Amino acid sequence: MKGILTTPPLKIFGLIIGFVCIVMAMYTSIVFGVIDTNWKTVVDAYTHFNGTNEHIVIKEVRVPRAFIALAVGTCLGISGVLIQALTRNPLADVGILGINAGASLFIVIAVAFFSFSTLASLTWVGFFGAAASGLFVYFLGSLGRDGATPLKLTLAGAAIYALCSSLTQGVLLFRESAIEEVLFWLEGSVAGRKLDVLVSVLPYMIVAIIGSLLIAKPINTLMLGEDVAKGVGQRTALVKAIMGILLVMLAGSSIAAAGPISFVGLIIPHIARFLVGIDTRWMVLYSAQLGAILLLIADILARFVAIPKELPIGVITALLGVPFFIYVARKGVRV
Repeated sequence: MKGILTTPPLKIFGLIIGFVCIVMAMYTSIVFGVIDTNWKTVVDAYTHFNGTNEHIVIKEVRVPRAFIALAVGTCLGISGVLIQALTRNPLADVGILGINAGASLFIVIAVAFFSFSTLASLTWVGFFGAAASGLFVYFLGSLGRDGATPLKLTLAGAAIYALCSSLTQGVLLFRESAIEEVLFWLEGSVAGRKLDVLVSVLPYMIVAIIGSLLIAKPINTLMLGEDVAKGVGQRTALVKAIMGILLVMLAGSSIAAAGPISFVGLIIPHIARFLVGIDTRWMVLYSAQLGAILLLIADILARFVAIPKELPIGVITALLGVPFFIYVARKGVRV
């Protein structure tokens, strides 16, 4: 499949356009909201901070959530490329491997039984929950002589998703006091997060993003088929294992920073594939930018849809993702 951007110069130009869109979305996210500001106020907040509401909102709320949305959107976009390649499933998202459900279960248990309450502690609980569920799914999917096949990974992920979701609901029913504390987190949101949350998981994000770029070429070979890849000397099991680890790092750090946000990893790879074709190297680059743009726009919409209140960003991505899911399912798009 060839994308509409058929030559490298056009693809590079597309990346430049994407960068401009990210800058515009970041500017809009920081400047507009319940309290409208301007770029001069943003500069003054960091050069001549005077404690006004505008300066406090910019430094403590707007800038952190914009950067968190940028980082999380980038990671979720790339994770979508990896998970759809690993499972050979065009409808795959981080939820299909039970990663979201595993993180949610760990968070609920931590709040209900161990009285975790600070966002910093819940961030690490969510990260380890995502990592544990992702690795457990990969272990289950690797059982048997033929190793981790796309079908086995998908089935293992569906089983873990169902198990973790059921246990989460059971814990919430058993400890109703935990519902209020975790409900907003379970919907996925970048509101109320501090930059410290992003800084704590940023090293994992950076390593995973660089690793995804480095492994993109071997993924291209793997996508030709197991037999072809093995025929040219590729260690397919090792490539799949690395993909799984990178996927857990991308999804785990994203969930730790913003909670479980669905459908970004489903939507973005299809748009990237339409633009640049099936070359994973270009898809990773474009998905990183498109994921950031989508989450920034979703965060902006979340503030204005129900003014003066705001919706969790996960609700907006779900509203955008469900129609897209139906479209892809009906059309029968292949990876």
